[in-house]
Amino acid sequence: YQMKKLLIVVSRYNNTNFILEKTKKTLIKKKIKWEIIKVNGAFEIPVVISKNLRKFDAFIAIGIIIKGQTPNFDFISQAITNGLIDLSILSKKPIGNSILTCLNSKQALNRSNKGSEAVEAVLDVLNPKNK
Repeated sequence: YQMKKLLIVVSRYNNTNFILEKTKKTLIKKKIKWEIIKVNGAFEIPVVISKNLRKFDAFIAIGIIIKGQTPNFDFISQAITNGLIDLSILSKKPIGNSILTCLNSKQALNRSNKGSEAVEAVLDVLNPKNK
């Protein structure tokens, strides 16, 4: 299966640029075409992917959610994860989840490779290898 185009949906909130840059480097190395749509926060990512399901072969969701003092973190994280899984299953298209759920910014920086890992996961779904 040759992927024609991938959509990266990236949250502007909590500075996700370091994840996005590593993701783009991986896509360049793999010779995959992509487009980027930036959204305000991670909560908007599933709906933007939903609106673009017909236009792309696969998706990468990039965001950072940092736990605050309220239970909102748990609700938001779970809602986004469920939304992405449901979209992927219903559309039969892979969505690489690089939405980091962290306790602080340092944890997010230490997980900067998650975008590249999401690209690999998407490719594995499109081109499964029998190991």
